[in-house]
Amino acid sequence: MAPHTPHVVIAGGGIAGLTAALALHAVGFHRITVVEAARRARPVGAGLNLMPGAVRELDALGLLPALEAGAALRTRELRYYHRSGGLISREPRGLGAGYRWPQLSVHRAHLQRVLGEAVRDRLGDAAVLTGVRVTGVEARGAGRPLLRIEHRDVAGRAGRASLEPDVLVGADGIRSAVRAALNPGEGHPPWNGMLVWRGVSRMPQTAAARFMLIAGDDRQKAVVYPMSRPVDGHVLVNWALARPADGVPDGQFLGDWNRPVGVDTFLRHYEGWEFDGLRVTDVLRAAETAHEYPMVDREPLARWSHGRTTLIGDAAHAMYPVGSNGASQSVIDARALAHALATHREPAVALRAYEAGRRPVTTALQRANRRQGPEVVIDLAHRRAPHGFHDIRQVIPAEELAAIAGRYAATGALDPATVNLGSPYGPPYLPACAVARSTPVA
Repeated sequence: MAPHTPHVVIAGGGIAGLTAALALHAVGFHRITVVEAARRARPVGAGLNLMPGAVRELDALGLLPALEAGAALRTRELRYYHRSGGLISREPRGLGAGYRWPQLSVHRAHLQRVLGEAVRDRLGDAAVLTGVRVTGVEARGAGRPLLRIEHRDVAGRAGRASLEPDVLVGADGIRSAVRAALNPGEGHPPWNGMLVWRGVSRMPQTAAARFMLIAGDDRQKAVVYPMSRPVDGHVLVNWALARPADGVPDGQFLGDWNRPVGVDTFLRHYEGWEFDGLRVTDVLRAAETAHEYPMVDREPLARWSHGRTTLIGDAAHAMYPVGSNGASQSVIDARALAHALATHREPAVALRAYEAGRRPVTTALQRANRRQGPEVVIDLAHRRAPHGFHDIRQVIPAEELAAIAGRYAATGALDPATVNLGSPYGPPYLPACAVARSTPVA
């Protein structure tokens, strides 16, 4: 009889799901199926920052050269500004801050394209099934979970089927169907009353800042940074803006990252915002498109894993876009999950080990992000000096600034000393992995 090879199904073909597929393949799993509700993989959204700890894990998967060969840019400096234009602080990032890996600013579409191409190259085209929507999940304790799916053919005709994988991974985002099945009645993601606008602008290199900036006050904020090397004298600039909403959006809007809006609907709120020569309105006017969504997250869960079913990425711990941790934590989740499954014989035990290592960290980050994380410095500067300042040291002492940044880094094990230890999810795997592949799963 041929040895049993565990089958892992991943619900969701975004950053978390594709990274999980690659991480599982890297440790010896070969029966991996990613099911994605979208008919065609069309990466959406704007830019994102990958922290050095996440870049470390992508490098371990052999993806860093492809990322940097395309539209990714090494983030070298972060600056915080008062709304009036005063500089609060400037920090080196990535290699300049002593990390062994860079921090990367990258378009979400480029990252997802690199991940998708790697999955096709390493696992084959059949590893990703598009147009497949999860309609139900039964965790079934220690037994194989039951996954109900609906799929549509090119003519739009629907078909239904069910799968019983050895392991089910919910990587299907903030509106996760897998999470909803495990936590019935949870409802819509909670909203904090803020709206976020995001977009990408193509600007002349001479008009774009060479650093990442976060500016504003406790009511309104702007994040702007370049995320590509110059092409024909132009660079791509990512931007994200936040301010309180004028009204209450309907429930279906919450968690929607893809609602297009015109830049003119919010441009007026940022007139006069200029930071070391960069005018935010110039950046906005250069944008081809903009998207709006309410700032939402998810309440931390008491558990992610139910038998052989677990959650990763936003499905597990969707958090406010603070501290560049959304995509970064999803990448780390994927590597941690693969490591746990490779080093534990029983799938349910492996998922509990994965959760024990990751849930406390991401829960702490979720809560820290609700308190604005390291970006709280712009709130402090505004509260203490609402009309600006001549010397930031008289408003926020240098040691207080350092302490704020240090606390957040410690919360997520993001500091250089910890990251530079190397990945805790590396080889050797052989004994446990061989058992996992050749022993029937109980």
